[in-house]
Amino acid sequence: MEFKDYYKVMGVARDATADQIKKAFRQLARKFHPDVSKEANASARMSEINEANAVLSDPERRAAYDAMGQGNRSGENFKPPPDWDAGFEFSGAGPQGMPEGEFSDFFAQMFSQRGRGGPRARPAGSQGAAFRQRGEDHHAKIVLDIEAAWRGAMRQITLRSPELDEQGRMVLKQRTLDVRIPAGVRPGQLIRLAGQGGPGMGGAPAGDLFLDVQIQADARWRVDGRNLVGSVAVAPWEAAMGAVVPVALPDGSTLKVRVPDGAQGGREL
Repeated sequence: MEFKDYYKVMGVARDATADQIKKAFRQLARKFHPDVSKEANASARMSEINEANAVLSDPERRAAYDAMGQGNRSGENFKPPPDWDAGFEFSGAGPQGMPEGEFSDFFAQMFSQRGRGGPRARPAGSQGAAFRQRGEDHHAKIVLDIEAAWRGAMRQITLRSPELDEQGRMVLKQRTLDVRIPAGVRPGQLIRLAGQGGPGMGGAPAGDLFLDVQIQADARWRVDGRNLVGSVAVAPWEAAMGAVVPVALPDGSTLKVRVPDGAQGGREL
């Protein structure tokens, strides 16, 4: 997959303000919109411009793009780094909301099916002072080591959420939360933090924050549903005659495992 430099497509600097991006889009649309342009490649260019604008005009998509694409050049072979979005806090379902197939594979790889649920909710029209609306739910991904997922733990996590400052430039706002990790939490499981989402309107309660759990790769162990799977090496005579071998567990403790006589490689105990 080729990396797309959306800033180059739009002709703006990486620290461009929201107004500068809006202005650049309008100028490019007047030049390349198929209804008015005489350029031979107008339709393809307009599609490219629309895609770039869909990312750079949205603070959350732009923050995700900046985090994942640092140091890459347009046209280079690109693969998103693992867990690139861990620690980012996104409103609603995350930086998505574009129909799959409308834009490039690069766009779909970054933004399709990110987060959970449907497109981000937008507040309905206010009905005066009586209008109330519960705050929007937020989502973030956290990556845990196997010991924390297995035994449970208290973790202090720092989340970053994108927003526009007074000059219209995107900045990352940070906050730190103490989170109790339940024992036996599994990949893809959501940890709900009540009232830690977006603020409510008209006195309505705040939304919730959902933490999407992922498990960090481990050299010895992997998670399979509710099971923890690892490998243990035994000497040929131990496999032939049977033995009791020590197995170091993720928390540092040791489990004694009886290997039956005549055990073959690949056997599960």
